[in-house]
Parts: sequence; structure tokens; C-alpha cells
Amino acid sequence: MQINQYEIWIADLNPQIGTEAGKSRPVLIVQTNLLNKISHPSTIVCPITTNIQEDSDILRVHLKKGMANLHENCDIMIDQIRAIDNKRLIKKVGKLPIDLIEKIKENITIIIDLE
Repeated sequence: MQINQYEIWIADLNPQIGTEAGKSRPVLIVQTNLLNKISHPSTIVCPITTNIQEDSDILRVHLKKGMANLHENCDIMIDQIRAIDNKRLIKKVGKLPIDLIEKIKENITIIIDLE
């Protein structure tokens, strides 16, 4: 199974603890392809939700229905970034639109204070 940065996959995030995103849901692969290409056993992802938070422009990146083959409007939850075992990845759904990649990078940089 080959995964690539900025692809959207369905992943099984159960069991959930506390405020973690759970259940089977789309996730955005944010891990570098340097690790993706060497069969690294885990992958860094941001879960995706249909619980839209319109007023959240740093913790969320909004996706419109149809982008990356998603069936509903969704939010990428930047604040829920985490590593998951590759066994949790079920199937590829699509790829993030190029115009949103810089927004993802910008928001991750802000929340983990890389500047």
C-alpha cells in the first residue's frame, strides 16, 4: 500500500479516548513522502470531520463537497494531528486540492509553533 502526502484516506480511528476523533473517517496524510516511501510503520495524519466550524480558520481547514471525492462539506482538524499505525488506513479516497496545501502547512506551523 503506497500512501502519499496530502492524500485523503479512510482510517479506523477507534478506540477513541476523550476528545480524540474516533470511528472510521477520512484523514489527511500530512507526513512527508521521505517517510511514506520507506514503508514507515506509522503515518502522521489530520482527521477530517463533517462537524463544520465556520469561525475556526486556524484549527480547521474547510473542504467543499466534492473536493477530493468527499461527499459532504468537511473540516480538516489541524488541532487533532496525530500518528496512526498504517494498519488503520483502509482505502484512498482522493487528493487534497493544490490550492489548500499551503493553508495546511501554514496552520500546522502555527499550532506547533515552528516559526
